[in-house]
Amino acid sequence: MSQLSFFGAELGPPSVADLSGVLAAQGRVAIRGDRARISAVVDVPWRATGIAHLMSEAGLEPEIGTTDDGRTTVCTAFAAETVPLALLWMRGTVKTVPFEWVPSSRAQRAWFLAAGTKEVDGERYVLGLDPQTPDTHAPLAEAFLRAGIAPTLIGTRGSSPGLRVSGRKRLTRLVENIGAPPDDPGAWEVWPRAAPWDHHT
Repeated sequence: MSQLSFFGAELGPPSVADLSGVLAAQGRVAIRGDRARISAVVDVPWRATGIAHLMSEAGLEPEIGTTDDGRTTVCTAFAAETVPLALLWMRGTVKTVPFEWVPSSRAQRAWFLAAGTKEVDGERYVLGLDPQTPDTHAPLAEAFLRAGIAPTLIGTRGSSPGLRVSGRKRLTRLVENIGAPPDDPGAWEVWPRAAPWDHHT
């Protein structure tokens, strides 16, 4: 049985801006003339399927593929609709965090779909950051705080940087924001749900 049938983001209509969560993780931007593409390489197919669903909801055409080393890719087609988002997240050829950006619930869902993991049997969760763009890490931690969840920035000197979320109130807020996991056993395994201590209350 799913934890939540709806999540905070569904209070508003889907939009291309939801994909900012993919860019907060390991997502990439490519601009070709007056069109742009948002893409990400993910570790398991259910992540790509979930992101593709958000792309479709935003009126974009998603494409799912496979890299030479067997990882899964998901991207939008090149489209004019993605250009404003692409330009917001790029300074020249370098990915950057838009000034005063606040991740919406749908953006947080996209972020967890792209790079969310579980720690300590569900007592902590981590939203992955892009190891290739270290200058985005601190601004993204600040952005998450502006969204009402105070994270801990971890792993900034390694290959797996992320924002760790722990504590009952913060985890409850995260669960409310990102909603139910995709219908896949792998997603259910790592997806935030009620905190472990809630089962005893």
